[in-house]
Amino acid sequence: MKLATLRNGRPDGHLVIVSKDLARFASAGRIASNLQDALDEWERCAPILRAVSDQLNNGEIAGMPFDPREALAPLPRAYQWIDGSGYMVHLDRVRTLKGSRDEELQNERPLMYQGGSDSFVAPTGPIVVPEDGLAVDFEAEVVVVTGHVPMRPSREVASAAIRLIGICNDVSLRRLVLDDLQNGFGFFHAKPATSFAPIFVTPDELGESWKDNRLHLKVRVHVNNSLYGQPNAGKDMRFDFADLIVTAAQTRELGVGTIIGSGTVANAHDEILPLKHDGIGFGCIAEARTAEKSKIGKARTPFLALGDIVRINAVDADNRSVFGSIEQVVKLLASAEGR
Repeated sequence: MKLATLRNGRPDGHLVIVSKDLARFASAGRIASNLQDALDEWERCAPILRAVSDQLNNGEIAGMPFDPREALAPLPRAYQWIDGSGYMVHLDRVRTLKGSRDEELQNERPLMYQGGSDSFVAPTGPIVVPEDGLAVDFEAEVVVVTGHVPMRPSREVASAAIRLIGICNDVSLRRLVLDDLQNGFGFFHAKPATSFAPIFVTPDELGESWKDNRLHLKVRVHVNNSLYGQPNAGKDMRFDFADLIVTAAQTRELGVGTIIGSGTVANAHDEILPLKHDGIGFGCIAEARTAEKSKIGKARTPFLALGDIVRINAVDADNRSVFGSIEQVVKLLASAEGR
């Protein structure tokens, strides 16, 4: 089944069930008031939600037109958002410190940071920056939402805890990354609010596209209608979602509704931009710039500028959107516009 959250004037929005073709929705208000409530009572809610989903897709109920512009992030706020580093290809491309002492460790287990989860951005909400010149970058990622995970789980327990799957734009302000890391406590100011595609789906909805705890779909990125990348999220994923969950739960339980990110989706290749229609490309601009430095001696791809529009979409073999699109424009904070 496919689930989304529509605006209703409240912080957690209104939970709805969306048809397979993303065209219609049915209210889930009588089952659970919002997605967190549904996750908290998953054993009770999931079968009822699935039954309504079947009725919607079989035409037994008409539903209403689904407009992604009315959607919030599927979980507009979460108790916990943890981003991992599932793709070593990405780390190898963007690593700035040669001979890092962490390099061997990164090959043994994924790195992680805890992001801000109090306020996620809607799929069509803007990327708001407090000032210009912060080297704004998108990062296309896959995410899972978990049920309760005990401390030190097995891979089997971790895998069974995956309730929902989606994609996100884990925005980075590259100019602030070094300052954050040098302060010793990890990412903070360099990581503004994350945005999500409008729909989360259950693993069974994905069929063969979800196996081995990986999403086997292309994640396609455009900036101002130019194709930046379409790496396959199931390829070159060194640490799968069971690995990521196990690592996150080494010293703590994970609460219901925890969101775990894959890290920037990345495939190995030697391409640079501009990308051909059948190219692989990149899930973030920093990778594109690193590839350019390696191949032509300098970075020529700019970071996002005010007014740029980034679009992120996961597509199936027939180029149909699976989670709906993230489509965001870069905007300056209103209070900074007159300076």
